[in-house]
Amino acid sequence: MSENKFEDYPLSEEIRRALSVLKYERPTEVQREVIPKALENQDLVVKSQTGSGKTAAFAIPICEMMEWDEKKPQALILTPTRELAVQVREDITNIGRFKRIKAMAVYGKEPFSKQKEELKQKTHVVVGTPGRTIDHIERGTLELDKIKYLIIDEADEMLNMGFIDEVEAIIKELPENRVTMVFSATLPKDVENLCHQYMKDPIHIEITATGVTTNTIEHAVIKVKDEDKISLLKDVTVVENPDSCIIFCRTKENVEKVYTELEKANYSCERLHGGLEQEDRFAVMDGFKLGNFRYLVSTDVAARGIDIDNVTLIINYDVPMEKESYVHRTGRTGRAGNKGKAITFATPFEGKFLKAIERYIGFELPAMDAPTPDEVTRGKAAFEEKLSGRRVVRNNKTARINKDITKLHFSGGKKKKLRAVDFVGTISNIPGVSADDIGIITIQDNLSYVDILNGKGSLVLQAMEHTTVKGKKLKVSKALK
Repeated sequence: MSENKFEDYPLSEEIRRALSVLKYERPTEVQREVIPKALENQDLVVKSQTGSGKTAAFAIPICEMMEWDEKKPQALILTPTRELAVQVREDITNIGRFKRIKAMAVYGKEPFSKQKEELKQKTHVVVGTPGRTIDHIERGTLELDKIKYLIIDEADEMLNMGFIDEVEAIIKELPENRVTMVFSATLPKDVENLCHQYMKDPIHIEITATGVTTNTIEHAVIKVKDEDKISLLKDVTVVENPDSCIIFCRTKENVEKVYTELEKANYSCERLHGGLEQEDRFAVMDGFKLGNFRYLVSTDVAARGIDIDNVTLIINYDVPMEKESYVHRTGRTGRAGNKGKAITFATPFEGKFLKAIERYIGFELPAMDAPTPDEVTRGKAAFEEKLSGRRVVRNNKTARINKDITKLHFSGGKKKKLRAVDFVGTISNIPGVSADDIGIITIQDNLSYVDILNGKGSLVLQAMEHTTVKGKKLKVSKALK
């Protein structure tokens, strides 16, 4: 199978249209290998590095194969972290936007009751972390009898984080006749065992084309004493002057220290680590994606599965202690064929970690000299000019696909006996509007949300101010969220 365009796959018009708006032009290698086999309902074990486009490799076929009319979840995707669950949910929603695929994420640290309510709605795809997914299964709020697809994403990380027992417990609750796909950057023995035990003749796909790290990334190491790291960081950022940059630290204490120093020096920056409230973590990730700030100081919490276009520079302020971490961190740059750069600061004590990384990636990391005072002086003006300007994000997928979408809020729901078909019937009768202009509909007890596509939101809003739904006059407004 060597399709080079998404048009070569048997995909519906709605999915193709979303891919085109999202600017998915040519399938990456993992997508070329996975999509045709997934569309044929094959069990798959896929070993593919981070940044290779694997979320879309399973999201495209999953969206294609969802039956829109089915109310209960048909696909369950397990991810190791909350951030990744939200990211995957967003990707599924974007790709399935015109097919009106409803995806939701379930994870800890968010009220159970809110998720329980959402699961009562028609939901095609559930993306969840193992702990919260089990909670929902045990309390009977996540129904599994219609699940046809199970995806285990970042399986090696599930193992590292000790989730393997929970994953097994979930698998045992699922229907036998399902398709299972496992995605992992590495394939440790336990992951292999899991696959053999719970999968039917899985096809193994290994994407090795670019070695462990992609060849679009330029790597370098600067030797430095611990007490000189902050001033080196400032010099490197001035000389490199990146459009956007993630600075990785080993501990949350170091993140706080570096963040405080950069903040004092007027850098446009934010921080991310496990000690922050979940809400704040999401707000920071969203802000970085939207280009609200240029520098993100983070622990490894941002190293996996977080898809941010145009991160031009990664700085390992601390050498990662796990060799795999180096690949995941540096994989945040040089994505989707863009060029990127990864600079690692190494103190004399970190030599053995560096050696382990070099053995793992199969090449020596080139040494680089610290910037000279002269280079820093020469770079200062351009650096300060960029620091004061806002970062331009060329490729925020979600913003692009939502550009012509308006979410409307109606003051009535289940208690007024309203159903999705009532909204579709009423809205598609408005002159100039058809059923194709109606997106995802969410009906709660006392209110409903309807997505209006194709830039027709204001037309529908105007018309609905004087129109009843099933004989009932409802207040209508633009939704705030």
